[in-house]
Amino acid sequence: MSFFTAILDRYVLDRPWAALVLIAVATGVLALFIPRFELDASADSLLLEQDADLRYYRGAVARYGSDNFLVVTYTARRDLFSATTLADLESLRDKLFAMERVQQVISMLDVPLIETPGTTLLTLQKHVPTLESPTTDPELARAELLDSPIYSNLLMSLDGDTTALLVRFRDNEEFAGLQAERDRLREKMLVGRLDPEESRAKDLMTERINELGRMMKDQEQADIAKVREILAGHTEYAEIHLGGVPMIVSDMIDYIRHDILVFGSGILLFLTVLLSIIFGKLRWVVISLLCCAVSVLMMVGLLGALQWRVTVVSSNFVALMLIFSLSLTVHLIQRYRELHAENPQANQRWLLRATLRDKTRPCIFTAITTMVGFGSLLVSGIQPVIDFGWMMVIGMVVVVCTAFVLFPAGMMLVKADVPSDRGDSTQLITGFFASLVDKRATVTTVFCLVLAIVSIWGVSRLQVENRFIDYFKKDTEIYQGMLTIDRELGGTVPLDVILDADQGFLDEQDVVRDADLEEEYTDDFGDEFADEFADETGNDFASVSGGGADLGATSYWYNTFRLERLRTVHNYLDGLPETGKVLSLATTMETLEILNQDEQPGTFFLSVLYNRLPPSIKDALFKPYMSADGNQVRISMRIYESDTKLQRERLLDDIRTHLVDEL
Repeated sequence: MSFFTAILDRYVLDRPWAALVLIAVATGVLALFIPRFELDASADSLLLEQDADLRYYRGAVARYGSDNFLVVTYTARRDLFSATTLADLESLRDKLFAMERVQQVISMLDVPLIETPGTTLLTLQKHVPTLESPTTDPELARAELLDSPIYSNLLMSLDGDTTALLVRFRDNEEFAGLQAERDRLREKMLVGRLDPEESRAKDLMTERINELGRMMKDQEQADIAKVREILAGHTEYAEIHLGGVPMIVSDMIDYIRHDILVFGSGILLFLTVLLSIIFGKLRWVVISLLCCAVSVLMMVGLLGALQWRVTVVSSNFVALMLIFSLSLTVHLIQRYRELHAENPQANQRWLLRATLRDKTRPCIFTAITTMVGFGSLLVSGIQPVIDFGWMMVIGMVVVVCTAFVLFPAGMMLVKADVPSDRGDSTQLITGFFASLVDKRATVTTVFCLVLAIVSIWGVSRLQVENRFIDYFKKDTEIYQGMLTIDRELGGTVPLDVILDADQGFLDEQDVVRDADLEEEYTDDFGDEFADEFADETGNDFASVSGGGADLGATSYWYNTFRLERLRTVHNYLDGLPETGKVLSLATTMETLEILNQDEQPGTFFLSVLYNRLPPSIKDALFKPYMSADGNQVRISMRIYESDTKLQRERLLDDIRTHLVDEL
């Protein structure tokens, strides 16, 4: 520590102006990067880029589509199916769809209605009826939307008063392609080394991904603002709430920015008042706040220069840096005042040199222990927590350097004032505890033991669980939107279960069908079905079925035996109290039974059916729930975020245990 003190003595106390100019230049240079300071509230910011679950999730999104869409809840003030309400809903849909980046708007007006009387597989090939079709009976459409295993409690509330519009924005193909290629290179790094060209390419891709990410974030915020503007013009006929991941991310960024400003300003104001009361002199208030402000400005600029985005976890680094900076500065000020009171005739240089000599060691050790504490966050495995740890480790270095340079250099420019002693404002508190320990040692010891036992008991009952909805006040749009979606539209938070084909099945590359499956391919129904198509369309069965029959024969899941197993899984998940709407291929089969005279279709029928369905039906009923080869299925469910009894870890463990051990 004597070496550090000698440096401060030589380069700060002897050259205060040079030290202040150095601090000013460093602060000014870093301040140039403050406009690049970024906030991030996306889901990816919570995960490590090398996380296997994140890579698997991105693969599932690429195959089945993303849940990353806006949800507009529309609760009609009159009858939802009245002409005026439907006209308003249509106008709202068209305005949303007219936005530049909107790829698709799904509403009850344009989803396929296949339960209309007279609808068959053949009629679906010619025309897919919707609520807007001239021949559609609104009352029959209402009944189907309320009772449909797909639309009910998802697109239409159970009471028929609330519907949803799902707004999906166009994906940035360049961003997705670069992200996939970078992930490939990162996976290669885990098992080997990249050559120099690949390493440069990865760095360039990362830079471009960050640039595109900033552009997409700004564009998304502008789109959300435009959507809100559109919704504001349709509140006459309905109560409207906005939900969905893009809106939450956009609003979270505003909340983070607001928190940084409010917490930072609030603490700064509190410290100003507190310092004025404690020290009673302007110079101590000014030097303390100056050290705090400079350290925060330097850190914010440094984060901007490094393009290190701040998340909801690390957003409180400003408040913490203000507190730690003030703590060190107050230690220096208090020691200076003590020395000045003891040596009223001493000059300024001697007082500052003695202050630094006495306080360097304890302040450095305090900073190091604080850095070690935050450094422990680096092994958490959660990206924003790791980032927060690094930010505070670096921030403590900035705080120490600022306090030990700015305080002595600034004080060297003013003369030593008349020493004053305002007394010890904490003497009553510390004196009480000192007396308690000295005179009531037994009582104090017993009390501490009881407190320790109660604490251990409390720790044993501690449960780590959080509900995202509880982060927001009840009058915020995020809370209201999530609550409406939870109560009326089948749950808020998505959870997927992916079921793969048995590995032995994939290795053998041959499907072994049991006797029941063989009979289904040769039963009379198949001939009658083929004859029906041949009679009504003029085509023979080969031209009708095409490659469709092969899907049922060669896929793992797309046959009656495995679909029955899938239905068992689906029913189990649907029966859990935490889950709302559950969708899977089992839901699709339940819907398509209507096309088979309300009978469960056989494997042959399924094969022909898959090949003959219009693309719009396939996109709605098959693509989100089954891979193209039929060897993987996806069960999509929604979790009730507002459920006060929700325990996610227990729910996931229960699902995993039931599927693996019992099924």
